[in-house]
Amino acid sequence: MPTLTVVIPSSLDAARDTAGHRGTSLDTIVSAALGEYLNSQRHRMYQISTSAALVEGADTGAVCSRTLLEHGDFGLGTFENLDGEMIIVEGAIYQVRSDGSVKHREDDFQIPFAVVTRFQEEASFDLRAIRCMKGLELACDPYRESDNLFYALRIDGIFETMHARAVSGVASGTRLVNAAKEQKEFHFNNIEGTLVCLWSPSYSSAFNVPGYHFHFISKDHAQGGHVLDCSAKTLRVGLQMLFEYDVRLPDQGSFLTTDLTNYPASVLAKVE
Repeated sequence: MPTLTVVIPSSLDAARDTAGHRGTSLDTIVSAALGEYLNSQRHRMYQISTSAALVEGADTGAVCSRTLLEHGDFGLGTFENLDGEMIIVEGAIYQVRSDGSVKHREDDFQIPFAVVTRFQEEASFDLRAIRCMKGLELACDPYRESDNLFYALRIDGIFETMHARAVSGVASGTRLVNAAKEQKEFHFNNIEGTLVCLWSPSYSSAFNVPGYHFHFISKDHAQGGHVLDCSAKTLRVGLQMLFEYDVRLPDQGSFLTTDLTNYPASVLAKVE
């Protein structure tokens, strides 16, 4: 079992007093508190801004990356001015730029749109003979209990083919459909890595990207992007149901003045 070392500030005398009154150790109190906290996050997703805002070009930062990671360790998103594709896996943020390079972002920066959860798989299954992304989606469908809830899926394996893209940085305020025209596409063969996926119901399109939304990161964290197509002989899938939805709306910047009356579903379908 992994060991977690926690430093308790001297100001938390109440925790020490509680341990004394209960006749137990401080380690036990901390372990119980962490267990309760992590379990409370088990079915929760945390989102910065909305897909409708991103479609209309509201792409200035709204929440800092450190805050994002406080709410989840698994997810996807984008960067200010749509400068690349974001993959969050095992508590690390990776930026795939349009030149194909991947950077582990350890600095604190502002994020315009992202969705994360604390990934704790509740079910796992193997898939075989996946010939295309549509085939992957159809193979995953039976494992989702409802089309009205959200799901996180982590898919690991060796991909025979991987077709991905990364959007180039654009001028602030550029609509997503125009930014997508500048995307760069990559083709990888026999590459091992992870698909980070969030599935959202169709009714959520004003807030999120409906259906399956896949981002890829290679095992060596050197290649990746937003997935356009893929194939594989064998894949392992971990699945987590999400039914608590926490959206953080920007309280400053372009989000406040952008016209969000247009329904974004058709644009999202085109660019995804």
